[in-house]
Amino acid sequence: MWYNNILETIGNTPLIKLNKITEVIPATILAKVDYFNPGNSIKDRMALKMVEVAEAEGKLKPGGTIIECTSGNTGMGLALAAVVKGYKCIFTTTDKQSKEKMDILRAVGAEVIVCPTNVTPEDPTSYYSVARKLAAEIPNSYFFNQYDNLANRLAHYETTGPEIWKQTEGKITHLVCTAGTGGTITGTAKYLKEQNPHIKIWAIDPIGSLLTHYFHTGIVEMNYVKPYIAEGFGEDFVPANYDMSVIDHFEQVTDKEGAIMTRRLAKEEGLFCGYSAGSCLQGLIQLSAPLTASDLVVCIFHDHGSRYVGKVYNDDWMASKGFI
Repeated sequence: MWYNNILETIGNTPLIKLNKITEVIPATILAKVDYFNPGNSIKDRMALKMVEVAEAEGKLKPGGTIIECTSGNTGMGLALAAVVKGYKCIFTTTDKQSKEKMDILRAVGAEVIVCPTNVTPEDPTSYYSVARKLAAEIPNSYFFNQYDNLANRLAHYETTGPEIWKQTEGKITHLVCTAGTGGTITGTAKYLKEQNPHIKIWAIDPIGSLLTHYFHTGIVEMNYVKPYIAEGFGEDFVPANYDMSVIDHFEQVTDKEGAIMTRRLAKEEGLFCGYSAGSCLQGLIQLSAPLTASDLVVCIFHDHGSRYVGKVYNDDWMASKGFI
C-alpha cells in the first residue's frame, strides 16, 4: 500500500500513555500526539479541510494564492496543501514566533511577512490586518482566516473527535486542550459530547489571554490582555470558532510553568513537543485533584519540539526569561 500524496497521511495519530510525570495522578493520562502529522502539528487537519471547503465553494481557484495569518503551524499545513494542489502562499506572522517556524514555512515555498505582536487586532500593522489587506490587493487570492473559518472546527469534529472516541473505546472521561483559535477544542468537544455528554472538557489558557474571563462572564474585557510568551494558544479576541457551551472549564497557566513542563515531557516521557503541550499538561496537573482511578484523560499535544529549539529548549533563552 502507498499514499498518492503527503496530504493522505494526515490524521490517525497515536494515543500515548504518560507514565512518569503523571504517576501521582490516579487516572490514566493519554496524550493525543499530533506531531505525527506530516507537517508536525494538529493544524494539518484543519488546513486541509479549509482548502477543500474553499475549493468546493469556489473561493480558491486554480493557480490562486493562499493568504493566512498564522503562528506557524496552520501555515505549514496550508503550505503542504498548496504544494500538492498548485497554489502560492503568503503568510503573515508575529515577531514573537520562533525563527524555526518562519524558516520552515519558507522551506516549503511560502512567503512570510513578520508583523508586530503587541498591537490590537484592528491595528493596520497587525498580522490580521496585513493579511486582509493583501487579500484585497492580490488578484485570485483568498484569506482563510482560521479564527472565524468554521471549517477549522469542522475538521476536528470529523477527525480528531472520532479518532479519540474510537481509540479509547468510548471510555474517555476528560479532554484537556489548549485554546487558541477554538477549532480544535470546540470541534473535538462537540463530537465527544454527542457521544457522551458527561465527558468533561477542560480548556487551557495562558495568563494574558482574555478567553478565560470571557468564558466566565461573556464579556470581552481588553484589560485582561497582557503580553505573554507562550506560542500558539490564547487570544486577544474571541474567534467565531468558539462554542463555549461545549467547554466545562478554563484554566490559566503561567509562561514559566508551561515552558518547564514542555522540557520535562522531552526528558521524562520522550515526547519532544511544542510549548502548548507542556502548558496543556501543566493545566491538567493543576486540575487533577478530583480525578480517580476510573478516569481516562486525553491531553492534546499539538506540535513538535523542532519548532522551539531556539526558545523553550535553549538554556540561554530560558534563563533570559527567568524560567531557569
